[in-house]
Amino acid sequence: MEALTSLLSTLSSFIWGPIMLALLLGVGIYLTLGLKLMPWLKIGHAFKLLFSKQVDKSQGDISPFQALMTALSATIGTGNIAGVATAIFLGGPGAIFWMW
Repeated sequence: MEALTSLLSTLSSFIWGPIMLALLLGVGIYLTLGLKLMPWLKIGHAFKLLFSKQVDKSQGDISPFQALMTALSATIGTGNIAGVATAIFLGGPGAIFWMW
């Protein structure tokens, strides 16, 4: 069992170390160049749309700010649910007491 733990620890540090950092950075640069720098060139327009009041109702029922807040709440809420499940699994029933 000790050998398996040692092997998994070594493998985990190898995968989640500099190799993963290089891969994530490489994919980010690849996608940025593939989109012709659109995320950087359009950031001003994105913030202008985000904080503008929606006048034309033909484009949708909610404002861009409301859409962003809805997406964030769904993401954060899912993370909270997964976090509670992980805490209960790893920490046992006492985790509920400490979260409460």
